[in-house]
Amino acid sequence: MKRSTLIALKTVVWIACLVPFGFLVWGAVTNNLGPDATAEIANTTGLSALWMLAITLAISPVRRLSVHLAWLIRFRRLMGLFVFYYASLHVLTWLALYNNFSIRSMLDDVTKRRFVMAGMGTYLLLLPLALTSTNWAIRKLGGKNWTRLHWLIYPAAICATIHYWWKVKTGVLEPAPYTLVLLVLLLARPVMAWSKRRRARAVSV
Repeated sequence: MKRSTLIALKTVVWIACLVPFGFLVWGAVTNNLGPDATAEIANTTGLSALWMLAITLAISPVRRLSVHLAWLIRFRRLMGLFVFYYASLHVLTWLALYNNFSIRSMLDDVTKRRFVMAGMGTYLLLLPLALTSTNWAIRKLGGKNWTRLHWLIYPAAICATIHYWWKVKTGVLEPAPYTLVLLVLLLARPVMAWSKRRRARAVSV
């Protein structure tokens, strides 16, 4: 892929990923975030982080479908950082708008509301991934250690799904589409690994 094409595609991805944030800013400026502005901010940032996490997980299996899709790997780090960006905004909303940075209020929330505990667990799993997203970190950790560390994205995705289900009321199925997508993406990895080993055995015979 030409460098100019890659830059153009990354520019488009940046703009697309910033659209949810742009809508929030516009809504705040025009006082058009609805009757519960805090809930709107929390929902938008949380859902944005969830779906961008799903896109990040989808990049590796999709690119393996064809050699012509290998360029997709260049967007995985960018998408992962946007996941952390929206997750950070989501946590900041909880810290500032819901709890007013009150440590006592935050501790009560974490201990009494299980969806908050799952959400904080998700963020703590994403944090080391964001901190080691640089080339310097890869060199320091070594490729294998870096890869093992970034397997944390899988429990983070599962924890985020649990957070979503525990947050909504019983009987509400809003998390179902995301859960289905995540399940497919998680199952795709062992299936593709098995298929690769089977092809390798067939070639060696």
